[in-house]
Amino acid sequence: MNPQHKVEIIPYSADLKEAVKILNTEWLKKYFRVEEKDELVLSNPQEYIIDKGGFIFYARYNNEILGTYSLLKTDDTTFELGKMAVSDKAQGLGIGNKMLVHCMTVAEENNIKKLFLYSNRILLPAIHLYEKFGFKEIPLEEGIYERADIKMEKIMP
Repeated sequence: MNPQHKVEIIPYSADLKEAVKILNTEWLKKYFRVEEKDELVLSNPQEYIIDKGGFIFYARYNNEILGTYSLLKTDDTTFELGKMAVSDKAQGLGIGNKMLVHCMTVAEENNIKKLFLYSNRILLPAIHLYEKFGFKEIPLEEGIYERADIKMEKIMP
């Protein structure tokens, strides 16, 4: 990987729709399994995320989409950070970090007051990254995702 090329974060576009599904499915299959709810949302990101007031972004490196994350709208000031995935071949490029920096900017620009996410304690690097960005553990409600055993939130300044 050439250090001269930088990772760019770009917004959702219909022609890149498949990347959301491909990256997330690859990640889910590696650690967990693809749940019915995942299949539905990942196959129809426009309908389930964008049309409901949410956002989808991609990390592009060398004209290749290597990462993605979404902000799913709960209400006007609360969004779930979800559908975050980085391709195995992009590990070590700091893409997760860059996506979270971008996420904080998007939250500020859109007057988002609270971000929350679901994760799993086996994903230590991810949990550490979220903590670095100010996410704190909060009680987890039952039955959201089979794979989730931790919920975290960040109250925006």
